[in-house]
Amino acid sequence: MPKKAKDKAGPQLTKKGAGVVRKALGGAKRGAQKVPGPSTNPATNLLVADIGIRVASLLFRRTVEKGMLQLKFPPEKAHEVIEGRSLGQSLISAGIARIATRSIPGALLVTGGIVAKSIIDRSLSRRQSDRKGTRELEKQADNAD
Repeated sequence: MPKKAKDKAGPQLTKKGAGVVRKALGGAKRGAQKVPGPSTNPATNLLVADIGIRVASLLFRRTVEKGMLQLKFPPEKAHEVIEGRSLGQSLISAGIARIATRSIPGALLVTGGIVAKSIIDRSLSRRQSDRKGTRELEKQADNAD
């Protein structure tokens, strides 16, 4: 293939591919506009979507937390630890997550705090750190009762 023909093939394929993608996205958007939400009010539809996303996020978070706890505890105990979390612990966790997701400086601040906590934990002996964490989780599980 001559060099000039080869040079033209790339841009032509890119233009053609872009046109196909644009056409597909336009069709998807038109199709999505035809699908009604649960309400005729778009604000209500947004609220329903927001609630659904939050519920799915909560379920995913609890599943991951229980999975991590089950590496050290039996499933029943892991469930008790999750259920024994106090309102204060939940609010602090949510607040820190909000700070981390709102801005880059917030994310850097939270990341720095996590790194500092990890360094402090690693400065303790492995057994001492493990016992301290296990005691905290046992106390949290006792709150579930």
